[in-house]
Amino acid sequence: MTGVAPWILVRDAGEALAFYRAAFGAVDIERHQDGAGVLQVAQLWIGGADFWIQTDTDVDPEAAGSPPVHMILSVDEPDIVFARALAAGAREINPMDDAYGWRIGKIADPFGHVWEIGRPLENGNAT
Repeated sequence: MTGVAPWILVRDAGEALAFYRAAFGAVDIERHQDGAGVLQVAQLWIGGADFWIQTDTDVDPEAAGSPPVHMILSVDEPDIVFARALAAGAREINPMDDAYGWRIGKIADPFGHVWEIGRPLENGNAT
């Protein structure tokens, strides 16, 4: 099996795990803690897609160009997931809209990572 899974750096993996659970219904499938029991790395799963998070105290979500990750989360009900992400603490960048053949919106999570949440439109003709 071949695959590529994003590995994103956050200031606090425990806080990030809580957000991704609340916003996207993520499930942690692997966790690694330090000697004090503080979460350092976790592999998360959202409906069959996986990604990793890691604590990195040098990450500054407010710094220009940081972090250099932009995710696209494809789901059956993007409006619901978008609203749930906002309720969990995400910041809206672009509202949900039909554009370029997709129902799509864009948020920034509390750690500065940009997520587009959407699904292809059945007719694929929206511009």
